[in-house]
Amino acid sequence: MQIQILSVYFQTNHSIMEFTYIFLGIILLFVVMSFVTVQQGNVAVITVFGKFRRVIRPGLNMRIPFIEQIFKRISYQNRSMELKFQAISQDQANVYFTAMLLYSVLNEESATIENVAFKFVDERSFMQALIRSVEGAVRAFVATKRQSEILLLRSEIIFHVKEQLDKQLEGWGYHLMDLQINDINFDEDILKSMSRVVASNNLKAAAENEGQALLITKTKAAEAEGNAIKISADAERTAAQMRGQGVALFREEVARGMATAAKEMETANLDASYILFSMWTDAIKHFAEYGKGNTIFLDGSSDNYMRTMQQLMSTLQGFGPKKDNN
Repeated sequence: MQIQILSVYFQTNHSIMEFTYIFLGIILLFVVMSFVTVQQGNVAVITVFGKFRRVIRPGLNMRIPFIEQIFKRISYQNRSMELKFQAISQDQANVYFTAMLLYSVLNEESATIENVAFKFVDERSFMQALIRSVEGAVRAFVATKRQSEILLLRSEIIFHVKEQLDKQLEGWGYHLMDLQINDINFDEDILKSMSRVVASNNLKAAAENEGQALLITKTKAAEAEGNAIKISADAERTAAQMRGQGVALFREEVARGMATAAKEMETANLDASYILFSMWTDAIKHFAEYGKGNTIFLDGSSDNYMRTMQQLMSTLQGFGPKKDNN
């Protein structure tokens, strides 16, 4: 009887111990599940029975196990993606874009995080909507421009896309930080035609530059030649003027000498024609000495001699002293 009582006692104590261990295990599990760790750069969305409750921040946080569930972990770090798409210009040319999209969560406020968590079914749906929105905005802008204008409008395209998407993305809880258009390309035929246009424009510019250079060269050469001719003419005119003045001075001095000599001979009661005869013979001597011809023809008749003497005498009288009429 005692053995049976002891057996029942030990069984009862064993059951109590098992229950105690189970209870302590449940409490320990409950405590462990109450702590949640969130990595830096992320937040966690907590729901209660499927309804948004709160947002927990990076670090060690507590929650009510089995009641508060982590619906989604959201990163508010910057994210990027590369886009490749095609657009058609106003003149029906295919334009191929390669772009880099940089975006992030707008801020860490609860309302923003709630939008990010519940606006889309999953991340794939959001990415699809974002890509199609960017492509649509670019296509709408390109459709209003001609193919030749597209390459010069990178910044305008980016500004247009950001202007169109900022409000829409803000409603989704995101912010478009930057859109970089890395490459704009066209069909091969268009690229070849553009290359030919550029080459012809370069040839045209080169020809214009060469023509202008040749015109400048010719103009400067003509100006230099004109200046040289002008300087030479001025020098020649000055030289001729000086030569004329020298000849005039020489003749004036000769005439004065002759007049003085004639006056002295007249004072001495000598014939002044002797001077003229001497000058005439000196002239003939000068002709014979410095002339390059072999023959000198002179009219040696007495009539010519007398005529020459009369001309010289009238010349001498012209240089003689002027009489006072008074």
